[in-house]
Amino acid sequence: MLGVFSGSIVSPPEELVAAGSRTPSPKTTSAALVNRFVETNASTVSIQAGDQVQLAFTHHKESPLLPRSFAVKDEIFCLFEGALDNLGSLRQQYGLAKSANEVVLVIEAYKALRDRAPYPANHVVGHLSGNFAFIVFDKSTSTLFVASDQYGKVPLYWGITADGYVAFADDADLLKGSCGKSLASFPQGCFFSTAAGGLMSYENPKNKITAVPATDEEIWGATFKVEGPAVVAATE
Repeated sequence: MLGVFSGSIVSPPEELVAAGSRTPSPKTTSAALVNRFVETNASTVSIQAGDQVQLAFTHHKESPLLPRSFAVKDEIFCLFEGALDNLGSLRQQYGLAKSANEVVLVIEAYKALRDRAPYPANHVVGHLSGNFAFIVFDKSTSTLFVASDQYGKVPLYWGITADGYVAFADDADLLKGSCGKSLASFPQGCFFSTAAGGLMSYENPKNKITAVPATDEEIWGATFKVEGPAVVAATE
């Protein structure tokens, strides 16, 4: 799956911008990235969600245990890859039919988050149990919401194209060809929300996330890590 967003939707992460400047590598434009995805994957579905957003996905070479899906409802676009272990209970929680799949569930969860402000975003993602990664774009508010499960079982990467678009994909090689060193693995157990102010851990929302510059030998420009709390021995 692939989601590409202009600077008017999301500001490129400073750490990835710096990584690309520190070690320049060949890049391509966002349009070239989308075209490459379409050309190299069979039966691709490509969607233009407004002037500054493009989404694409395919079932080509997907894992039977981690299928990809796409849905649109009320101008909310969602790409989902993976499977939720607690889908049944979440359907009941959100009042959905038994036929509702993961991508429909995520759209409803996002709507609940948006419409019940200030409902904490980490609560919504924290209630999802399973292996997953998803990209949500709300066209009505120009809001982007991206998340990965706590174990990183579904790969997700992000990078910056030659024309400054931020791209998310489950294929590192695809982004490497368009983003050069402005590329990183999306940190597991985290979400990125333009409404909430950027990248956060939903397991430890108060913990700061830092980006460690990568060595020249690595394909990544930086590695994002959630800072752990100091370990203090319990005393009576």
